[in-house]
Amino acid sequence: MKRKKFFALVGAGALAVSLAACGDDEPGGGNGGSGPGEGGSTGVPWTLGTTDTVTALDPAGSYDLGSSTLEYNIYQTLVTVPANSTEIVGDAAEECVYDDPQTLTCTLKEGLKFSNGNDLTSSDVKYSFERSIAIQDANGAAIYLLGSITDTAADGTVTLNPDAIETPDDTTVVFNLDKPDTTFQYVLTYPGAAAIVDEDTFPADVKLNDDEVVGSGPYKLSQYESGVQATLEANEEYTGENVALAETVFVKYFSEPSALKLAIESGEVDVAWRSLSPTDITDLSENDDVEVATGNGAEIRYWVWKTDGEVGKDVAVRQAAAQVFDREAIAENAYDGTVDPLYSIVPPGFGGQVDAFADKYGEPDVDAAAQILEDAGIKTPVKLTVGWTPTHYGPALEDEANELERQLEDSGLFDVDLKSTEWEQYQTIYKEGAYDLFALGWFPDYPDADTYLSPFVVDGGFFQNGYSNPAANDLVATEQGESDPAAREAAFEELQGIIAEDVPFMPSWVGQNTGIYRPEMDGVEDTLDPSFIFRFWLVSKTGE
Repeated sequence: MKRKKFFALVGAGALAVSLAACGDDEPGGGNGGSGPGEGGSTGVPWTLGTTDTVTALDPAGSYDLGSSTLEYNIYQTLVTVPANSTEIVGDAAEECVYDDPQTLTCTLKEGLKFSNGNDLTSSDVKYSFERSIAIQDANGAAIYLLGSITDTAADGTVTLNPDAIETPDDTTVVFNLDKPDTTFQYVLTYPGAAAIVDEDTFPADVKLNDDEVVGSGPYKLSQYESGVQATLEANEEYTGENVALAETVFVKYFSEPSALKLAIESGEVDVAWRSLSPTDITDLSENDDVEVATGNGAEIRYWVWKTDGEVGKDVAVRQAAAQVFDREAIAENAYDGTVDPLYSIVPPGFGGQVDAFADKYGEPDVDAAAQILEDAGIKTPVKLTVGWTPTHYGPALEDEANELERQLEDSGLFDVDLKSTEWEQYQTIYKEGAYDLFALGWFPDYPDADTYLSPFVVDGGFFQNGYSNPAANDLVATEQGESDPAAREAAFEELQGIIAEDVPFMPSWVGQNTGIYRPEMDGVEDTLDPSFIFRFWLVSKTGE
């Protein structure tokens, strides 16, 4: 009998965001570790198989799941969120406490070291933020998530605010925010924005090579070949709560889901996580040699308009497409019903979530869409270049792209030119205007509804689509500076309504977090939560 695990998603957007919420009150931090340790492990090695791709292992240059999967295990952040929880607890810091809504003070644990033996001090923490901002990598997270300690010039250049980070001693870090921001504590949990690196190892102005990175987390990177394999070993210098259960973890990268399916069936890999096709998962659920575990997920897929492009600049075009967009058909025809239609960029389960696109557009309606275009004086069919990427998000994205093309063209209102590009190039050219409309996916950076809003709507978002609405910007600032849950939810609701009206993007679906594993594995279910953080330290394998 198959064990299928389902976990409930806590209403993270409705959290009472206190001004001193970062303390670590539970032994082991609630992360499933066995308590403070000497680092290292003697557990049996195991192998994770995935089709995810890695952009960079230097946190200054990554903002994607494939990269962060390794980064969560290699680096520490000041604070973190345990599995199946929304509570912020200490990681490298004993605690982070808001002295006031614009001042956050973090106290580091004593005796922290990087895996190379170098001491980790407040100077390294400050340096980590400074270099990420200085490098200005468009594929990094820092320039998009650290708005409360940075300034953005008219040309898009991001600079760290003077005196934004103070280090009065080796174990104290003070963040001076330029506005009240109770969500900043959540940003500190995400390695792409807040991983701590060794200032003696990482250069100040360029990214470090992937195979040379050094962190202070439960694991250290011992070998790496891009697109082939990563080898992680238990970090003997680590003294934190998340003690590694396995001595070595191998991560094998597969270009095709079909190859990953064969690998889990044959035992070549012990765990298959991201991304198998819906039919593969259904097939594996009938295989007595593997277990299929499913945790409640907060992965979303959505389509972004280039709102400063020749086609996407017309809100009527965007609204008309939203009016004919059939999410139910996407879920059934492209994903065999394994995902749920999504009617807001914020998925269900987060406080303040509303189905704003359903409220605005109702059922798909070609006549209503035609009227929108006619009223705006736009001739049909509207020519659209629609982009998608064939590997990064799994095989079903091609089916989704084809289904979207069918819906738009069958309406008679659009003439679609569908184009695909591999991820490395795709994430650069979509920002440059290669497509009028393009597909992206998202996993929460932290357990709060803000993670689905501020990176998307403030002045073009991380995808640089040209969208800017002062009212939306103001609402983001309001919810970030508000500690009252009811007031935050009201701001979230209003903001989602603006998004449905302006249509800078169209939410498509929300999916579960699924892992397939061999019977000798333990702990896989424990990390399948809405955060999509695969915590290697929770997983172990029994002897052969």
